Amino acid sequence: MQKNNGEKLQKVLARVGLGSRREIEQWIEKGRLKINNAQAKLGDRVDLNDKVELDGRVVELKGIEEIKQQVLIYHKPAGEMCSRSDPEGRPTIFEALPSVRGKRWVSIGRLDFNTSGLLLVTTDGELANRLMHPSSEIEREYAVRILGRMSPEVMQHLKQGIRLEDGMARFDDIRDAGGEGVNHWYHVILREGRNREVRRLFEAQDLRVSRLIRVRFGSVTLPRFLRIGKWVEMEKEEVSKLLNSVGLSRFEPIPGRGRPRSRSVPARPSSMKKLSLRSPRPKSKPN
Repeated sequence: MQKNNGEKLQKVLARVGLGSRREIEQWIEKGRLKINNAQAKLGDRVDLNDKVELDGRVVELKGIEEIKQQVLIYHKPAGEMCSRSDPEGRPTIFEALPSVRGKRWVSIGRLDFNTSGLLLVTTDGELANRLMHPSSEIEREYAVRILGRMSPEVMQHLKQGIRLEDGMARFDDIRDAGGEGVNHWYHVILREGRNREVRRLFEAQDLRVSRLIRVRFGSVTLPRFLRIGKWVEMEKEEVSKLLNSVGLSRFEPIPGRGRPRSRSVPARPSSMKKLSLRSPRPKSKPN
């Protein structure tokens, strides 16, 4: 019998780091989850007093105040997939990430195979779900290298909107970033994460993208010191900013328990003492 209180099963399990909401919904449909010895169904709610099993193993449920939300900034190289496995045997981002005991990394959005740059991954599936949801309208900024220059008319078309096969799309802003020879760089901003959207917008204007780098996601910019293929863990304060930006409080009532008390967490040394929130500019113009 479905409860009226508590939280949806997929939300609770995403929060403890088992996977994304979408993955967990697929587990429910495949019959892999039970609640209090009964088969779980989509829409079922649980609290911390319930017994939840995944493939016959009991899952430890936790409230948000008991969970350390880990978020990594990964400098994705071109030539890596954002999926957990690839039928063609191509490398994936998860091969480069550290292991986490009892949890899984969830990619916050994706970058296509030939795109490099900033990619956020987290153990908190609920945080990932909120940041990826279209209603959040998180800004994504890309550095784009094309052959030739854009005319003012083309720039205006790209900002006003162009109809693609999956609907209207546009850039919120386009900034000339310079260049030498036949190649020219631009920085573009949009608030969607549709498949190959940046490339498709340029292709719709007969412009060929030869390099594409994501340099910002929301308030998080790609650190200058972070080399391609490397990752760094975000500090607690920056993770809190991400949580607050999508309406997730670090200390909130938990179904089945009283309101938790805030507790201080000792600071840990980190190579990320500050994270720039300004629009990034390359040290030098790429060749």
